[in-house]
Amino acid sequence: MPRGAQSGIGFPVADPRLDEALRTKLEAVEDLLRVSVKSEYPFVTETSRHLVVAGGKRFRPLLVLLGSHFGDPDAAGVVPAAVVVELTHVATLYHDDVMDEAELRRGVQSANARWDNTIAILTGDFLFARASDLLADLGPEAVRIQARTFERLVHGQIRETVGPDPSGDHVAHYLRVLHDKTASLIATSGRFGAMLSGADPAVVDQVAMYCERIGMAFQLSDDLLDIAGDSGEFGKLPGTDLREGVHTLPVLYALRSASDSAADARLRELLDGDLGDDDRHAEALALLRAHPAMDEAYATLRRHADDARDALAPLPDVPARAVFESLCDYVVARTV
Repeated sequence: MPRGAQSGIGFPVADPRLDEALRTKLEAVEDLLRVSVKSEYPFVTETSRHLVVAGGKRFRPLLVLLGSHFGDPDAAGVVPAAVVVELTHVATLYHDDVMDEAELRRGVQSANARWDNTIAILTGDFLFARASDLLADLGPEAVRIQARTFERLVHGQIRETVGPDPSGDHVAHYLRVLHDKTASLIATSGRFGAMLSGADPAVVDQVAMYCERIGMAFQLSDDLLDIAGDSGEFGKLPGTDLREGVHTLPVLYALRSASDSAADARLRELLDGDLGDDDRHAEALALLRAHPAMDEAYATLRRHADDARDALAPLPDVPARAVFESLCDYVVARTV
């Protein structure tokens, strides 16, 4: 793979000048992140730094930076906007871990496990506040975009919490949750970068469309890796979602299978029960890996990646567009 910006996910940036520019700006993002999580109360600084310094892909900040290359990437608001989206993302992780009763996040003990639920929730609130403070300097349009994005994040979380209508389409419900809970902030990342760099409004909208679609593709590839992966290379052990009872796309496709085979019946039995037991978990994972639902999920992933590529057609032919195109290939190739 060609040398790439150190985004944490290793996708290629073939243009050396763009690669260097992204590395430099990502360092600036990290510097401002560290400053932004400091509080006059040292304990709040400690809890806020907990997940920020644990790492993460910095995927959303990188999309802000790439979006800015359709205008002036040195515009004053670009780096703060990248920090805004990362603070927002990390804040949602603190809240998610409380709702999921998670014990680990980014390879370290979750905040709710290390301290308690109240501390984790309030730390997430603090990070939202710091994001809002930075956002206020980016103008009313940026504030409005962030507010509408936050609305979508909340809708997505509520839809996930309430669950689908028992008689409804569970796959459609799941994809709607992903659009709101995951892809909305990724779309806003690209929008902020292009908009604050002074790009043409039509370009801004197109970058946001691309980012929403590639965000969906990345989440769907994570779903596949959770089943098909054979190591912790992608940040968590294979079958983590499965063990926690999270029904991702391959599982949903398998559950709606009309097959009456013994293997399908056994898989449904396992999925309806507790997969905390290692033997049951391993059996369910093996059955899913061999199930036609995996091919169906791969096809859905490829369709979303192709849709993202289609969104690039009207964009100017600049090096950042080539990186966006490479992401469409990467997001599929990482699951093979």
